[in-house]
Amino acid sequence: MKKLVIVSLGIIGFILMLSPWILILFGRNQLHDHDIPEQEQLVEGAHKQRVLVIFPHPDDEVTVAGTLMKLKDEGHEIQMVCLTRGEKGNSAGIADEVTLARLRTDEMQKAAELIGADGLHLKNYPDSGLEKMGLDSLKEIIRNLIKEINPDVLISYDSKVGLYGHPDHRLTGQAVEEVFLENKGFPDFTPEEMYQVTLCKKQVKLALKLSSGFQKNYPDDSTLGLPQPDFSIKTQAYFPRTLDVIQAHQSQQAVLKDLMPFHDKVPTWIYSRVFDREYFREVKPTVEKK
Repeated sequence: MKKLVIVSLGIIGFILMLSPWILILFGRNQLHDHDIPEQEQLVEGAHKQRVLVIFPHPDDEVTVAGTLMKLKDEGHEIQMVCLTRGEKGNSAGIADEVTLARLRTDEMQKAAELIGADGLHLKNYPDSGLEKMGLDSLKEIIRNLIKEINPDVLISYDSKVGLYGHPDHRLTGQAVEEVFLENKGFPDFTPEEMYQVTLCKKQVKLALKLSSGFQKNYPDDSTLGLPQPDFSIKTQAYFPRTLDVIQAHQSQQAVLKDLMPFHDKVPTWIYSRVFDREYFREVKPTVEKK
């Protein structure tokens, strides 16, 4: 009987040891399309590149924080643009927009430091007001930023949805994409590559079940949804630092928990192995300029 108890306890212990790995495998299967290629690097080659990241709000950079930190460790230069101060993002109950803008500016600066950005360009265009400015005005702003910073690589949102449907996201992605496509190949236009953060189909499906932001804003017509990723970048090693970036945005914790559910409840070593990659689409001109 004693031997039977010892064997039974051993089996139970073995199952308990395996259970986190079963959870990880289950989570990966639920979150990732395994037919999408994985890349070790966003930017190929050893030559140092200047990467310009353009997003509308403080905290948008969380979606690519792992990739940015990896690029920095690989020796590339990271320049970040935030078009607004996020004064409409009142998820923490701070009604005064001036106070909230100041707070979110400080949070964005701390996040950029954690990522290791070489430069942070904070603009003051109206949060949730880029649509009123008009696409042409936004494109002119983007052109001027590119001319000022002279990047080799651009990163932004997609032009179809803007990740989950926020108009500022979509318009920013559209403006950057159109400027890139209209100007790539001209002698005075430095960017050679552009990438858009996106999600795979399984992530979208899960987000529509768990995320109120997706449920509210994501298009019902699947043909109008996010562009299919071309590849993913493995970012597991940078996930603990990505959590630090998330924590830097204290005023937006409710929103970020919606974006990355249960990240504050599941052990990091497990969560990092489930959310272990970031997805991108490469923007390519249909016809190269001569």
